[in-house]
Amino acid sequence: MVQTLDPSSGGVARAVLSLSMALMQRGHEVEVVTLDDVLAPWAQSTALRIHPLGVGLTRYRYSPRLRSWLRAHGHRFDRVIVHGIWQYLSFSAWRRFARSSTPYYVFPHGMLDPWFKRTFPLKHVKKWLSWPWADYRVLRDARAVIFTSEEERLEARKSFWLYRAREKVSPLGVEAPTTEEAKPNNSFLEKYPTLRDTCILLFLGRLHPKKGCDLLIDAFSQCAKSEQRLSLVLAGPDQIKWEKQLRVRATGLDRPIVFTGMLEGEMKRGAFAAAAAFILPSHQENFGRSVAEALSFGLPVLISNRVNIWREINADEAGFVESDDLSGTKRLIERWLRATGDARAEMRGNARRCFESRFEINRAAGSLLTILDEAAAL
Repeated sequence: MVQTLDPSSGGVARAVLSLSMALMQRGHEVEVVTLDDVLAPWAQSTALRIHPLGVGLTRYRYSPRLRSWLRAHGHRFDRVIVHGIWQYLSFSAWRRFARSSTPYYVFPHGMLDPWFKRTFPLKHVKKWLSWPWADYRVLRDARAVIFTSEEERLEARKSFWLYRAREKVSPLGVEAPTTEEAKPNNSFLEKYPTLRDTCILLFLGRLHPKKGCDLLIDAFSQCAKSEQRLSLVLAGPDQIKWEKQLRVRATGLDRPIVFTGMLEGEMKRGAFAAAAAFILPSHQENFGRSVAEALSFGLPVLISNRVNIWREINADEAGFVESDDLSGTKRLIERWLRATGDARAEMRGNARRCFESRFEINRAAGSLLTILDEAAAL
């Protein structure tokens, strides 16, 4: 169960798609219930069996259709996995399965991170009003609450003093590029020829203040003065119409910043192949799917310590980790520039090994299945 499976909505939808396909490849039957429009065009291009029940009402996404569907069909499933909290979807799962013989599991996907409490205090107060009788119960009665990193698990305990959960950790994952996909291609550089023969730092994600795009532009502008070959690519959708302000911020730099919009398919693979390193100075990032994708291409990752898989990156020496402020973002770039050719080559190997040992989709699926089997036996 997930609010939306629209790939353009971001990491949760893509994670659900990837995990579901991996489980199907292992012989499991998977059905996905969503509150998407029944005519959503992307729903026709997947092999998954999807039940789009229509867009929920109000900000809470209330759906009477969901409640009746779960009553009629809930008994058919051996396990139910709920992706996300704070909306009717998770509460309806609790109402249907908490006292049934069908165990349900919850992926919070970072929605308990105290960053939201600090950044949006009024919204946090509103959440407190519903917490004791809704989401607290959703987590308390789940057979397991599954966090995608140890950092997320630890941080989740800090948002609400009334908190009970059977905690488990299971990372998300991405598909490894095929041999053909991993080969360098010229499509990206053909479209952006000014990037040829430069040292490309690649940001790939939504253009959003949470991602630290403004910090990245400011840090890049300072570092590029001493490194003429340095270039920056900001690739991602502009869902809140922030790109215009970011372009103004980047005006007058010696080295241009390239805005590409959302990249998919061959263009996305071309960007990974052309980049020297991936960079994400995010203020809050539950998992960072784009980080795992970069690792799959052997790209060193330069991230903030607010990306919840930073401990794993640090342990595997697959990149650099700094604070999510201007000085920290500047240090990320400076550390990369100071690294020798041998050090960068070693980091690329570490990045690929980090991906294979932690974030490859079949490992993620196996980890999840272990949790489902162990928890169901309780």
